[in-house]
Amino acid sequence: MTTPQAFGGSYTVAVTPFTDDASAIDVSRLKGFLDWQLESGVPGIIMLGSTGEFLTLTRDERRLLVDETVRHIDGRIPVLVGATNAFTPFAIEAARDAAELGADGLMIAPPYYYTPTDDEVFWYYEAITDAVDLPIMLYNNPVTTNVDMSAALVARLAKAFPTVSYIKESSQEVERVGEVVELAGDDMVVYAGEKPVDSYLLGAKGYVNPYGNYIPRASAGMWGLLEAGRIDEARHIDDLIHRFDAIIAEGHPTYGHQAYSKELARRQGHPVGPVRAPITRFDQIGPEGDEKAARIMTVLGEIDDYAQQIGV
Repeated sequence: MTTPQAFGGSYTVAVTPFTDDASAIDVSRLKGFLDWQLESGVPGIIMLGSTGEFLTLTRDERRLLVDETVRHIDGRIPVLVGATNAFTPFAIEAARDAAELGADGLMIAPPYYYTPTDDEVFWYYEAITDAVDLPIMLYNNPVTTNVDMSAALVARLAKAFPTVSYIKESSQEVERVGEVVELAGDDMVVYAGEKPVDSYLLGAKGYVNPYGNYIPRASAGMWGLLEAGRIDEARHIDDLIHRFDAIIAEGHPTYGHQAYSKELARRQGHPVGPVRAPITRFDQIGPEGDEKAARIMTVLGEIDDYAQQIGV
């Protein structure tokens, strides 16, 4: 098992590669995608997060994806696996499966939909930590879970459970990073889920991002720039990323990153298949999607050029 201290830097929260009809996981595409991540210097990867469409996979598919990923990575970088569920026994089942198959850690959001109390969130993580001893990265994303874990709750979890040692902080309140650092101290390592530069300046030690699915070298290198004190250069890359985020959101904010992540990966030479229903497939967006993707590719070219210019 990778020790908690081994996790750091900018991790790609990966897409799940499917066949062209989305009926099955495409293992060949998965291996090619993982090779691209490794060649690009990505220091860690997270499977079965939101970008990985974890809600659309069967248990057998989840096990296949984790098994093939762990075997192919073969210890070269840490592999974290999402194990979030609204039903605690199902979350435990997913966590146990990941541990059995050799994952290095877990990323687990609180139970979604029900709007649980702090005590209910605490008991959920307590049950999972009783079942597995892998390092756990909390995932605080109130937009998707309807649960906002306060800094006080995060500190409570970290102090109660030694394996709860990381958090992906995506509350959209960057100040929360500093609050968690202050209250949890050395018991919790904060990963930025957004605003990576500002989060780093407040004490974040890593970054979980979907951009590694199509600009892995730049997204990983941006964190390296921060650690080297090259703040302005890192912020310039982040500003460019915000430009294509804005393009995706134009007019249709419900079109999430999954379809664009997969289409942009394809345009970067790494086809990973379509998304699964009910998420909007890229081909369902129509001409507007092609126009946006073309504009985004122009920005990606600017990012690649700039990254090469500054030695990333």
